[in-house]
Amino acid sequence: MTQPRSGPRPLGLHLATSAAVWMSSLAALPSARSGLLPWNAAQKSAAGAIQTALAAADPEALSAAVAHEANERLARFLAGIRAYRNHPYRRPRRDLAVLWQEGATRVIDYGGPGRPVLFSPSLINRSYILDLRPGASLMHHLREQGLRPLLIDWGDPGADERDFGLEAYITRRLAGALTAANALAGGPVPLVGYCMGGLLALAAALLYPKQVSGLALLATPWDFHADQGGQGAFMAMGASAATAVRRGSPPLPIDLLQAMFATLQPNLVQAKFRRFASMDPDAEATHAFVALEDWLNDGVALAAPTGRDCFQGWYGENLPGKGLWSIAGQVMRPENLTVPSFVAVPTRDRIVPPASANALARALPAPILLEPRAGHIGMVVGSRAREALWEPLTDWLTGV
Repeated sequence: MTQPRSGPRPLGLHLATSAAVWMSSLAALPSARSGLLPWNAAQKSAAGAIQTALAAADPEALSAAVAHEANERLARFLAGIRAYRNHPYRRPRRDLAVLWQEGATRVIDYGGPGRPVLFSPSLINRSYILDLRPGASLMHHLREQGLRPLLIDWGDPGADERDFGLEAYITRRLAGALTAANALAGGPVPLVGYCMGGLLALAAALLYPKQVSGLALLATPWDFHADQGGQGAFMAMGASAATAVRRGSPPLPIDLLQAMFATLQPNLVQAKFRRFASMDPDAEATHAFVALEDWLNDGVALAAPTGRDCFQGWYGENLPGKGLWSIAGQVMRPENLTVPSFVAVPTRDRIVPPASANALARALPAPILLEPRAGHIGMVVGSRAREALWEPLTDWLTGV
């Protein structure tokens, strides 16, 4: 029996936020008509014309029109959610070989005739974003190009990982996966990290340089205070979560993490589901939307000590950006990397601001820098991902 969809998660937050934003437009009308409504810098050039039009409009008619539009938007949002939840598309399930496993963590072996390449994805999202569906799979692309991709699947933290911090994930799980990849390859392998998985990969490359032949970092943050304006709410929520963490605390739940990420783009969910309500259910773009939403809603809980390390150490104290982040007693200094490096910084990234990722590129010794015109996720699964990332990354991997 097919598992019913539960997204977009957390649904209550998205519904309440959207309703509040739209209905607050009615409350703001008097201030808008009288010129007391503050405008942000991007809108000030148009504010005069808007102010004139508001003042000239019939107050009752304007209020009715705003209320009608707010109700229409909410109705389209709900229609989009229903269409998504009832859509028949499901990601194809495949049985893939497991090269290595310890606790909840596995290394999935995609096979192929060539050199193994180990991928370290984020801890808080499922690894299959790199193998989302046919035609949108970096793993399959690499295999077709003659490489042998190995993908770490961190899994949900179980009894073994309940008290894991970042150091345990790096020195125990990632180190074990790297050793298994080396044994398969008969020597060092390229290591690729995506998002926060890139920070883990960087640490592993610095701690175990003889096991890594090259390091690729995709949308990987470093200076967490480089763009505080866009991540202020996220940082505040993360700091609050970190202060509540104690040894033995349960993993941070998926919906809490999803709520935190929602603060980065508060209107994104309602906007995309309103668009989805009018999409052809049989179109390829619709299937791509559903596949990506299923992945977004299939999150992973985060071990509480890891959450503290991330939200307090990274986002709160900015230890990497200040050159103070240490693992196993060693300060993580990108400038000490001894293998070739490749850095992809998507220019439209809202999750990892380009300023944060570029700080890492500047700290590394002579990296190959790629700046695709894409977002954080679109860079790896978007319609232009092949040209934007897959092909340049493949070319680099074949040389290291």
